[in-house]
Amino acid sequence: MSISTKYIFVTGGVTSSLGKGIISASLAKLLQARGYSVTIQKLDPYINVDPGTLNPYEHGECYVTDDGAETDLDLGHYERFLNAPTSQGNNVTTGRIYKTVIEKERRGDYLGKTVQVIPHITDEIKNRIKVLGKTGNFQFVITEIGGTVGDIESLPYIESVRQLKWELGKDALVIHLTLVPYLSASGELKTKPTQHSVKLLLEYGVQPDILVCRTEHPLSRELKNKVALFCNVEPSAVIEARDASSIYEVPVLMELEKLDLVVLNKLQLTSPNYNSEMTTWKDFLHKLKYPKQEVKIGLIGKYIELKDSYKSIAESFIHAGVANECKVHIEWIHSESITAENAADKLKGLRGILVAPGFGNRGIEGKIHTIRYARENNVPFLGICLGMQCAVIEFSRNVLGLVAAHSTEMDPDTPYPVISLQEAQKSIVNKGGTMRLGAYTCQLTPGSKAEQVYQKTSITERHRHRYEFNNAFLSKFEEAGMIPTGMNPEGSLVEIIELKNHPWFVGVQFHPEYKSTVLNPHPLFVGFIKAAMDTGVPLVVK
Repeated sequence: MSISTKYIFVTGGVTSSLGKGIISASLAKLLQARGYSVTIQKLDPYINVDPGTLNPYEHGECYVTDDGAETDLDLGHYERFLNAPTSQGNNVTTGRIYKTVIEKERRGDYLGKTVQVIPHITDEIKNRIKVLGKTGNFQFVITEIGGTVGDIESLPYIESVRQLKWELGKDALVIHLTLVPYLSASGELKTKPTQHSVKLLLEYGVQPDILVCRTEHPLSRELKNKVALFCNVEPSAVIEARDASSIYEVPVLMELEKLDLVVLNKLQLTSPNYNSEMTTWKDFLHKLKYPKQEVKIGLIGKYIELKDSYKSIAESFIHAGVANECKVHIEWIHSESITAENAADKLKGLRGILVAPGFGNRGIEGKIHTIRYARENNVPFLGICLGMQCAVIEFSRNVLGLVAAHSTEMDPDTPYPVISLQEAQKSIVNKGGTMRLGAYTCQLTPGSKAEQVYQKTSITERHRHRYEFNNAFLSKFEEAGMIPTGMNPEGSLVEIIELKNHPWFVGVQFHPEYKSTVLNPHPLFVGFIKAAMDTGVPLVVK
């Protein structure tokens, strides 16, 4: 289908956290399943250049793309739903916009003109929105605008939408996501918050074409007609978005509400039948709802108070569980709560243990005690990034006898630096400093667990870390039974370690969770869950 690129803008009102990202991803999935090429973009109104420097407690997980961009966690949803990679162009922040404009002003690009929000900031925003459409790779660009209409931070983005809607005409539309709350005292759904939210959007010059209404109860035809009348939209364009037990149900709910058909009709496009992807999606949902087994996996991290800090890991467990027709119950355990004395009590009953990524010294010793428990008790173990580094430190201390082993910036006064700080092989300006970011190649050892689950010997995986295995200690580890089974062929950097004579003990320097999707669950997670299922008697057999 050869069509001009269509732009869909998704805004939110009434309150934050209504699920703009999931609605955007669900619409994209439905359009993709009808044969259209789609990408999704996130505009974040904060002044940070990217979320790479944000504490996970502030903004949840920092998601990394193949090209090394540190981005908003919503990009993870986009990739998991569309099964397609995103890039630097899929996430734009106010910080990056202003940084670019100021750099242009310093170079004299504006020829001495007064630099203002309109037109200079809004022009830069519009350029970033249209850059993906100009590639020629996408028939739809869905742009999710972070924040809530009325926030002072979002005003330049809403103004840019107003201008683009005028400039693009029939090639653009706006979807506004609002809340229709239920008042238990009166037993009524109330539309007034939605009316006020749309009124505020109209004050900025933007008329929404479609309203998606989050609600805990069904919207009657009468109520939809009322919303349509007061908000200047057609009744068919008032879409009910009920709460769902899983985010993966939302595309099916939006299909029932005909969201994609309303969009295509408004953009005067044909509506081809769904391809096999929707059948595969519904098969996934069926297996998700009706697992044959259940296992309990411990996720040991130091940001567990905010589950979004490990969003991609949690979703990867869902994907891998479905692939094994097994429901994965995650037991969230704070690494600071684990000591040498209580590790056995804290971790007993777990069928598998994942030690999560992180930065800084806090909670490190708890992770090391956890890994010792998994190693000595033959509990399937997967360590990611810092989790692998902690596994190396634990093995150094308790098997090799290097009792002072730790990570270091190669301080000559620090003994046994088994994990050393090295400069990234690729210089990524203004993103993470010395961190290795983005996709790198890894060669796998034939016959290793890694090669068995990947079913190939050359892979690419995404990185986000500063520290690397110190190869000066490599022979000592191999002799003692911890072997490198994945290596970066360019820098001879250790990417994967495995333990001999253990049911499943794998540590990886990269972040496999970033590449797990509904249609392609990550093989490391699939293998890890299978190992957990195979260890002992299943908790539940249905």
